[in-house]
Amino acid sequence: QVQLVESGGGLVQAGGSLRLSCAASGGTVSRYDISWFRQAPGKEREFVGTISPHGISYCSDSVKDRFTISRDNALNTVYLQMNSLKPEDTAVYYCVATNRYWGQGTQVTVSS
Repeated sequence: QVQLVESGGGLVQAGGSLRLSCAASGGTVSRYDISWFRQAPGKEREFVGTISPHGISYCSDSVKDRFTISRDNALNTVYLQMNSLKPEDTAVYYCVATNRYWGQGTQVTVSS
């Protein structure tokens, strides 16, 4: 089964950017729907966006003007590019394959 490992999280000031990576092993990312979710403290997990095996990606209305999802098949990695970050983007970010195989998450903290 595919295993996913997120990286790239950290502390950033409001207005800054981060690029999260979701590296896969045991499977090929281009064969799965790979989605990003986030969960802030005390809140429910929230869908951020997804990329299909055909490479079609979209993000939720709340972030679509600032976040984009891409994929590097050679590196077997999916990316979440986050720009113009806001304090409310603070959360643990997870990637998941076909809503079944989850990574461990990476913390993103945006300071005001």
